[in-house]
Amino acid sequence: MEPSQDKTLAQDPQVPKGCYDLRIIQALRRIIRAVDIHSHKLASQHNITGPQLACLLTIAEEAPLTSSNLAKKVYLSPSTVVGIIDRLEEKGWVERKRDTKDRRQVHISTTPLGTQLISDAPSLLQETLANALVKLPEIEQVSITMALEKLVDLMEARDIGAAPLLETGSISSDK
Repeated sequence: MEPSQDKTLAQDPQVPKGCYDLRIIQALRRIIRAVDIHSHKLASQHNITGPQLACLLTIAEEAPLTSSNLAKKVYLSPSTVVGIIDRLEEKGWVERKRDTKDRRQVHISTTPLGTQLISDAPSLLQETLANALVKLPEIEQVSITMALEKLVDLMEARDIGAAPLLETGSISSDK
């Protein structure tokens, strides 16, 4: 562990062992911050953000896709995905083509330049996390995955989009 990380950990408030709600919130805040830092690193080093890379990888894997289908697959709002597709298209990484049978449908697919970026791009996960996960036994990988998915269920958050920007307010649709 780097000295700067030790210093950060030492500054965290101490939470009594029985206060799981506080420990969970602390852990979630650290995860959110790490994801944000990694997305900024991707943007500065590879000219692509985490959400853009997630969309590009999904398009490459499942193309051709409509923007609404892509939004469902990456858990982002349709309006957010349209903006992401616009930026990916401006950079020459994806292209839009109208369906020949139903002109209302627009399909998105990667370009050769986008495919090249995918082969050169780092993992969506932080490199340290990606490397550590592959070293774990499969049962631990499954356990971590299931625990995180259970947390999503406990928060009643299955239907909440994983937009790149955090919003505050009620998580229910009742306002």
